[in-house]
Amino acid sequence: MIKKIYDKHTIYFWIFSIILSSLTLVMSENFLFSNNLAIPFVCFLLILTVEISHGALDNLKGNKILKIYKIDNKAIFYLIYIIFSIFIIILWIFFPTFTLMFFLLVASYHFGREDTYFVNEGNSNLDQFFYLIKGSLIICAPLFFHISETLKIFEILYIKNEILFFIKDKHWIINIFLGLGVLGYFYFLLKNRFLNFRTLFLDMFSILALNVVFPPIIAFTLYFCFLHSVRHIISLSNELDKNNFKNGLKLFAKKALPLTLITGILYVIAVVFLSNSYGLNDAILKVIFIGLASLTFPHILLEYLIEKNEKRN
Repeated sequence: MIKKIYDKHTIYFWIFSIILSSLTLVMSENFLFSNNLAIPFVCFLLILTVEISHGALDNLKGNKILKIYKIDNKAIFYLIYIIFSIFIIILWIFFPTFTLMFFLLVASYHFGREDTYFVNEGNSNLDQFFYLIKGSLIICAPLFFHISETLKIFEILYIKNEILFFIKDKHWIINIFLGLGVLGYFYFLLKNRFLNFRTLFLDMFSILALNVVFPPIIAFTLYFCFLHSVRHIISLSNELDKNNFKNGLKLFAKKALPLTLITGILYVIAVVFLSNSYGLNDAILKVIFIGLASLTFPHILLEYLIEKNEKRN
């Protein structure tokens, strides 16, 4: 049942990507992307709604962790989660290059694993490595197809000019990692004897098509919101009600709403505050990526702790 839902989602996302990319190629690029402020603003709205909600049940997962460690005070989870998020933001401010590189590494593994686990049986050390390799396609594709625009985003995120010049000068490194990212998909194809060829191939094709046609911020938002986040929402909805997916989806929407609203409000406040110093466009990009990092690290750590304790049991 759940695999059929994943399969349908893959096909829908592929059709969505092809239609959107084709329309963009047919229409005038100047018409579509003439308003540089509108692009990050629309992406920001999508991330505030679809993306944030996919981690909005972390409080329920936190309750599981508290029970495992026999802690009754639920406020402790929220306190640790918030402190961890603030720590990531502070770390980014003082050590932006290190934090960005580490974030991209962790995000690659997270993307590769979360987008693949439902088609991959087993969880060997080699699988873990190829999760990282496969997920790196999300990071390398914008650098390969739109390096100047991607480096501009890195500059807004406080990355030093020396690093930006190095990345631009050593483009062959990006070529290698892009090839490895594609190789990651073929590893899981071969491992599963091409049983999930359609899902893996269409995922890869959609990601590459979006990055060829669209600027980095748009390609990343479309992937993050409509493939990665939706797939995670499907998983969470199934966990809430394994017998009735539609009911599970309703339960997810109800349970995710409070934290989604709170996080969204905090994001908007951060954009308003930063726009006084950096301008609205740059402020939005800072909040999108640094904000995502501050939520991604505790989110991944939480899932790791749950998985680790489930294996023990």
